[in-house]
Amino acid sequence: MDDYPLIEDHGLIGDLQTAALVTTDATIDWFCCPRFDSPSIFGALLDRQKGGHFTVRPAAGTYTTKQLYHPDTAVLVTRFMTETGAGEVVDFMPVTGTTATDRHRLVRMLRCVRGSMTFEGEIAPRFDYGRKPHELHISEHGALFTSEDMHLAVHPVREPHDERLLNALSGDKDLRFSLTLRAGQQRGLVMESSPGGPPHEVRVEEFEQLFDETVRFWRSWLRQSTYSGRWREALERSAVTLKLMTYAPTGALVAAPTAGLPEQLGGERNWDYRFTWIRDASFSVYALLGMGFKEEAAAFIGWLHDRVKEEAGAGNGTGPLNIMYRVDGTADLVEETLEHWEGYCGSAPVRIGNGAARQLQLDIYGEALDSIYFAHQHGMHLDHGGWKALHTLLDWLVDHWDQPGEGLWETRGGRKDFTYGRVMSWVAFDRALRIADDDGRPAARGRWVDARDEIYEQVIGKGWDPNKQAFVQHYGDDVLDSSLLRMPTVGFITPDDPMWKSTLDAMDQELVSDSLVYRYNPEASPDGLRGSEGTFSLCTFMYVDALARAGRTDMARLVLEKMLTYANHLGLYSEEIDLTGRQLGNFPQAFTHLALIDAAITLDGML
Repeated sequence: MDDYPLIEDHGLIGDLQTAALVTTDATIDWFCCPRFDSPSIFGALLDRQKGGHFTVRPAAGTYTTKQLYHPDTAVLVTRFMTETGAGEVVDFMPVTGTTATDRHRLVRMLRCVRGSMTFEGEIAPRFDYGRKPHELHISEHGALFTSEDMHLAVHPVREPHDERLLNALSGDKDLRFSLTLRAGQQRGLVMESSPGGPPHEVRVEEFEQLFDETVRFWRSWLRQSTYSGRWREALERSAVTLKLMTYAPTGALVAAPTAGLPEQLGGERNWDYRFTWIRDASFSVYALLGMGFKEEAAAFIGWLHDRVKEEAGAGNGTGPLNIMYRVDGTADLVEETLEHWEGYCGSAPVRIGNGAARQLQLDIYGEALDSIYFAHQHGMHLDHGGWKALHTLLDWLVDHWDQPGEGLWETRGGRKDFTYGRVMSWVAFDRALRIADDDGRPAARGRWVDARDEIYEQVIGKGWDPNKQAFVQHYGDDVLDSSLLRMPTVGFITPDDPMWKSTLDAMDQELVSDSLVYRYNPEASPDGLRGSEGTFSLCTFMYVDALARAGRTDMARLVLEKMLTYANHLGLYSEEIDLTGRQLGNFPQAFTHLALIDAAITLDGML
């Protein structure tokens, strides 16, 4: 399993409809096309032998690498140093726009910046998670991979006087090539899906124009940021990362661009995150508006309004909303296992789709309403149809909030009365009442107020453990849960309330390990899955936020500064961190970057 790179040894590039992971030695080992949730073309991240890859590296056997983002962009630069010269692989995807398309371009610029360097590479696609065969056709103008339902063209970048770039050493299924450059020269490849024509040469000038346009797009977008406080670079990198994970045609944010990366090496906690969770995406509204990105926040609110209006979950036991959707708003997320793949470092099963899609998670109604209310405060108001649909949603919640569910963490050990679910149901009614009062909307005020107040009294009476002196994960037990760090954030309890202070103290003792925070203790609260997991990065940033609100700003700042050291070399985070500091879980994870932004904004304001 030494052949697998560390999860954190990757950068992310994308075009706002799909994305690719690039290792620190310039191998693309994850790329799905034409969307985030489409089958993979390169999937070596989950099976080194069968997954497919696109490698570029120096022909010299010994080299060192460095990796960075071109400043203020999503253009990734991998630098190679050898005894004869230094070279760079510059990877990016030209932005496609807001119309869904099957045509996507992956650009790989090869540069020599010192001395001379011979690059060699291999393009080995494996269509449909390696389940569909393909053919390779090579011509003097490039190469074309053809599979049952996809064509993939490889356009060489060269001038008329250049020698032939693509030298097929094995033209059966995979394409190998080599290229020698001297200092100051650059050539490369453009890989294009659904090209609409045969492969063709790309001139260097056109190549450079693609680069300039992509740099210009990202810098122009980032200039919208209004944040000027502490940790600005970390927040802006997180914002770019979130933008990379946003599906531009609908405004939906995927939880991560990957599937199957394990929460425990060799374990079974390997999920597909290439979908849009109501919860995660709702958090994006706070982070995006907090940094001044109003257009992105408005696009997601529009997507959320559509989901509320269509009531896709009605009749399936989950209420008007499903907990997650595909990026286009459809709800077909049937979970299956890729039996032919071994999984990252042997972590099987590899799952695609997500069986948690049909779970009952009552907290999503509070998160949806909270984000809609926050957008409302920033001038993004519901239309009449949206308010009617919201009214129907709240009427359903009046009758169903007081029932067990699977909870925020999507446990598979049976439904329980999760305290966090009750708290967020309280939030749903509270925010709906505020919107109704602000805009003079017709509302079932009496029923909503009664439900809100009943939930509050129930949480205080049943969610509080007097022996533990803390709010607990679910009624009738004394297990702690870091999701409850959001209680003061959403206004259910004040940060200086003695009940909250003692809850925070209890979490300090049981869930915090050298500043890193666990979600809960699966041994004390079985979740229906084998194995353990690392600390949850989202929860650590939520802890920073809670500490800051409680006035413990020195501790909050120390925890945040420590947490920033766990980012990878590019400032990216996966879902979890193990005892060695290694990143685990799907990568990069939107929820973590959203929480980073929220925590930093809160703490900066307190400081």
